[in-house]
Parts: sequence; C-alpha cells; structure tokens
Amino acid sequence: MEAVLLTGLFGVGKSTIAAEMADLLEDAGVPYAALDLDWLTWCNVGDGDRASEHAMLLRNLGSVMANYRAAGVGYFVLARWIQDRDELAGLVATMAMPLHTVELAVPLDEITRRLATDPTAGRRDDLAESVAWGEKGGGVGLAEYRVQNDRPVGEVAADILRWLAWPPQASW
Repeated sequence: MEAVLLTGLFGVGKSTIAAEMADLLEDAGVPYAALDLDWLTWCNVGDGDRASEHAMLLRNLGSVMANYRAAGVGYFVLARWIQDRDELAGLVATMAMPLHTVELAVPLDEITRRLATDPTAGRRDDLAESVAWGEKGGGVGLAEYRVQNDRPVGEVAADILRWLAWPPQASW
C-alpha cells in the first residue's frame, strides 16, 4: 500500500488532478481510493481554527482508511493543502504507509483567474488565503516532487503516476 498527497495553494488543481489520476488508475484496473481531504474537515463544531480542523481530519481519515484497507485498496490519492511539517507528520502517522508528496504549482495570477469566477463565498475566502500564503511562501517546500500544473490535466496526472511508478508495470 502506498499513498500520494497532492498539495499546493487553493486553486492549483489538486482535486482535478486527483480525479484524473483516479480515472487513469481505474482504467488500469488498479485498486485505488481518491480522497479530497478537505471534505473530511467540513463541519462546524466550534472553534474552527486550523489545528482543530486538522485534528478532525486525522480522526475521520483513520476511520475511512480502515474501511478502504479492509476492501483491498492498495493505492491512495489524496488532495489537501498542507501548511507545515506538523500537519504532514500527522498525515503520515495516520496513513501508516509510505506517503509521497507532490506539490502542484500555478502562478498566483492563474490561481486568481481560476478562483475569482467561482460564485461561492468560500472560494473567495480561499483566494484571499492563497494570496496571503503565496506571498509568505506558506506550504512550499514540503513535497518530494513539484509539478507545474499548466498543461492538460491528463498529462499532469500521467506525469505524477510515472514519477510514482504506479502501478509498476504501467507505461503512462
């Protein structure tokens, strides 16, 4: 069993690339699970700070992982913006398997273009957070592999799968 975490600022395409990787793995007949980890934190239980949100993520992820493992999943594609080494360490401990990290990178003006047209208030907040974190360099440098997400989705997904060598016999 192995996992990959697609990380990067809001708007770089983590969920989109994860979905494409899932499609490619499915077409290859590989037992996989794809998770946008943000959905495991989407709740309102009080304080709402990043540390509480991450703790909720880890509790939920532990339960979900047990179910997928019992079903025979061998490859896990995860998407989440990780802000620091402590968050990454929590994920590694919860996953209890090799966790590869890939940072998707897109210029800030492209992130602005992508998120500015979204009608939800949450995405406007994400844009403001991406701009602030991008200016500080937050979350950068935590990945083993960095990919510019400025090509067609299928090319980026195949590039990551080649780097991972998932599955070993595939020729993406």
